[in-house]
Amino acid sequence: MQTPTHLPAPFTPHFTSPTDPTEPTGLISAIDPAGPLHLAAELRLPTNWLDYLILGIYFVVVLGIGFAARRSVKTSLDFFLSGRSLPAWVTGLAFVAANLGATEILGMAANSAQYGVYTTHWYWIGAIPAMVFLGLVMMPFYYGSKVRSVPEFLLLRFDKAAHLFSSILFACAAILISGVNLYALAIVVEALLGWPQWVAIVIAGFFVLAYITLGGLSSAIYNEVLQFFVILAALIPITVLGLRSVGGWDGLSDSLTESRGADFMTAWGGTGIGSDNPLGANWLTIVLGLGFVLSFGYWTTNFAEVQRALSAKNLSAAQRTPLIAAYPKIFIVFLVMIPGLVAAVLVPKIGTADSDLQYNDAIPYLMSQLLPNGVLGIAVTGLLAAFMAGMAANISSFNTVFTTDIWARYVVKGREDGYYVGFGRLITVAGVLASIGTAFLASSFSNIMSYLQTLFSFFNVPMFVVFIIGMFWKRASMKSGFWGLLAGTTAAMINYFVLYKRGIVDIPTDQGANFVSAIAGFVAGAVVMVAVTLFTAPKPAEDLQGLVYGTTSPGMTEPPAEGDDAWYRRPALLGWGAVILAAACYIPFSF
Repeated sequence: MQTPTHLPAPFTPHFTSPTDPTEPTGLISAIDPAGPLHLAAELRLPTNWLDYLILGIYFVVVLGIGFAARRSVKTSLDFFLSGRSLPAWVTGLAFVAANLGATEILGMAANSAQYGVYTTHWYWIGAIPAMVFLGLVMMPFYYGSKVRSVPEFLLLRFDKAAHLFSSILFACAAILISGVNLYALAIVVEALLGWPQWVAIVIAGFFVLAYITLGGLSSAIYNEVLQFFVILAALIPITVLGLRSVGGWDGLSDSLTESRGADFMTAWGGTGIGSDNPLGANWLTIVLGLGFVLSFGYWTTNFAEVQRALSAKNLSAAQRTPLIAAYPKIFIVFLVMIPGLVAAVLVPKIGTADSDLQYNDAIPYLMSQLLPNGVLGIAVTGLLAAFMAGMAANISSFNTVFTTDIWARYVVKGREDGYYVGFGRLITVAGVLASIGTAFLASSFSNIMSYLQTLFSFFNVPMFVVFIIGMFWKRASMKSGFWGLLAGTTAAMINYFVLYKRGIVDIPTDQGANFVSAIAGFVAGAVVMVAVTLFTAPKPAEDLQGLVYGTTSPGMTEPPAEGDDAWYRRPALLGWGAVILAAACYIPFSF
């Protein structure tokens, strides 16, 4: 799955008065007559043959990588986990690219156009600490236990009930998130290039299906590395030319401070407890709801991300995968935030009834105004690459979980290895077709970004509480895992759909409701796990080796490979370096 846009999904405003025409339309308007993800009609890009040639070359390379990766697929481990053979730099870039979907790129730019530097929270507090925790604390358990998926770890730590329930939850979530990416792609491509939605959905679905079916996870990962650089090639010219158009950073800052107020260019302004701010969240709910519960829930248990680390060639490379990814993650915020800020200067009334442009239109507007042909083709290719990366990450993790955790474990057991490779390819086809279906399901929601963020609070947070208690409390019983998952998921859904949507509890915004739902799911899951543990039997101590903090397994004692013991490759140094750097980045935006 992709993030809580991680968190990748940015804050989406909630309309308190749908009859007020001066109210900002928000990231994706709940009353937008044109649909849940509307781009202004005048944003059609002046593409020519050169732009389409660049796009065509990209698609040819994508398929070429799939055919090349096919030669390395001989076993199910090769298909689902790249034979656990990839170097850390490859898995690290794939890790961050799998998260860098176009819903994040467009959404975070829109978020920045409306709320300014608040966007940094989704990166520096909403991603980096959790990524470091995954690398330093959790990857030794994941990789050392030689599990093929995140749900399989729950089978080893708890029981079959927790394993099957978590597998079903994850498979459903992966298809739903994949559909969101596919639907958002169709809307954007229709607006920018004029392609009908169904054409964009079919083309993108076909290419993702082709290269994953051919080469399995290796094909997905190497394409994600390519997509990472294509995305950067798209965002950097927009950022640089955008800054030049408003007089550099000083001109940008001065203009927005004058027009939007001093807090617009700070990360923490107006977030005191009891203060009123557009986010509908104070510093405590930002830190606990976003920075801890949602963030750790996403980055540490989302198999679409963890799978990239599990494909690394050894334990050291697996640990370094999220730590290497943390460094570009720290700085990518500038490539999505600055274009949003520039759009707020160039179109002062963006997102209001006095403008034809919504916050959603920030990056497409800059593309149409600033980029020449050729560079425009790279930018369009970058957006498509971002959507495909997000979809492919979820499809590749879906086919692994469905095949290894559901089909091979409970339906067709004990068949030869080649059978499961063939079934993995077949279920990939089914997954893409299901994603096309859920793409149209997403179209029925008035706000897909809020829908995306809500899914994370339902599926990832309960998983996280079960993992964190199971890893750090030996006494947690076998039965507590299933009941903790069930209680956490149920509590999050009740808070959102009953307490918030029916107005029983007054929460100012959808995003604030997501933060509260995440906290409710975490607390409910933890309380139920403790209660169930008091009345049920713990797992035998000998079965917990390498699964609980303070224990070890042979896989966790694997010595570093030659060269991995160099000081600059030490996980602790990389991890704490990322945390300190992210904290330092807050300094210029805190005063």
